[in-house]
Amino acid sequence: MTRITLAPILRGAYIHALGTPLILLSDPEEHPELPALEVLALDETSSPYTPRRREQERTLARRIENALNALKTPAGALPAALRIPGVGSFFIGLDYPAARRARTDEAPPPLAPETTARTAHRPPAPQPLPGPPSHPVQGRIALVTGGAQGFGAELSRGLADRGAFVVIADINLEGARKFAEKLNSRGPRRALALHVDVSNEQSVREMARGVVAEVGGLDLLISNAGVLRSGSVLELPPADFDFVTTINYNAFFLVTQNCAPIMIRQSAAAPSFTGDIIQINSKSGLEGSNRNGAYAGGKFGGIGLVQSFAMELVEYGIKVNAVCPGNFFGGPLWSHPERGLFVQYLNNGKVPGAKSIEDVRKFYESKVPMRRGCEGPDVLKAVLYCVDQQYETGQALPVTGGQVMMR
Repeated sequence: MTRITLAPILRGAYIHALGTPLILLSDPEEHPELPALEVLALDETSSPYTPRRREQERTLARRIENALNALKTPAGALPAALRIPGVGSFFIGLDYPAARRARTDEAPPPLAPETTARTAHRPPAPQPLPGPPSHPVQGRIALVTGGAQGFGAELSRGLADRGAFVVIADINLEGARKFAEKLNSRGPRRALALHVDVSNEQSVREMARGVVAEVGGLDLLISNAGVLRSGSVLELPPADFDFVTTINYNAFFLVTQNCAPIMIRQSAAAPSFTGDIIQINSKSGLEGSNRNGAYAGGKFGGIGLVQSFAMELVEYGIKVNAVCPGNFFGGPLWSHPERGLFVQYLNNGKVPGAKSIEDVRKFYESKVPMRRGCEGPDVLKAVLYCVDQQYETGQALPVTGGQVMMR
């Protein structure tokens, strides 16, 4: 049994007991001074995440719950640090600094249900909450692929500002680190950076393992990384078609396949746990796009995956939705001086009569009833809605200023 398998189950048990999301740090060393949590090992000989494996994890979750109950103080508090023989040690806090303190303090204070004021994980059925409701992402662990720039950076910043702990995963690790440092400079640590190439299965697997190793679990996955190379079906090189499809379609499958098990393990110990997977799709996933078939095709397929994954994962309390933004003219996808769509569309003649980038921009702005492009706050509000709305899954939410409307 590995720490990577056990950590989300243990985190789920704490979420269930305390009624709030939290951070869990793991250490391969067994610190002898910590209270021991005795659980039987899990058979991990099978690699695929099969029904048999999930049933084993549910059994393990029940064992952990019983073992934790034995460690409770008379007041019902749980240890903020413990060890599991043969596995390692775990340090728990309501945020990252608190978990770090639990790791360094000789006697970290216990965690009691009455000390947890936040309740971001709610049962699926609506129910009244005491006092003002907490923000839907407060305390949650969020992973944003392609989180170092464009919509990804806007979403990462917005989630961190609302109390989430954000894992910024990007192929540009240095850019992700600098952005995480910028977010962390504004207060308690709220972000970290991981490398990922979403087109590579091994890289995605390592990213998922890295999330668990660093913070113990995952509550919100935003599959945002995307690319675009426009061109006529008569001229587009097949290599460009494959590149766009791999990043925009195949990668959503890979990140879901590797990250959903983390949420499922948490739900095995926390029956009321709700997790979210959100694909940042596009208006081009709702209608075709002239000389842009590779992009539109991958995005159409992404909505098919969203609907299919939603049907499959609902039994684990995981909602799967898509947000379909309109054109983000201020982001690098459109405005990059060499590879941006303004340049591509000008050069391939997609906009008749256009003589400059400004002509291309005006042409596309004129297509939007609200006369502007989509911006980061527009997409963030849609993401927050998808998380907060407990009775919505398998949907594709347009955020297009009226350019593309729901059918």
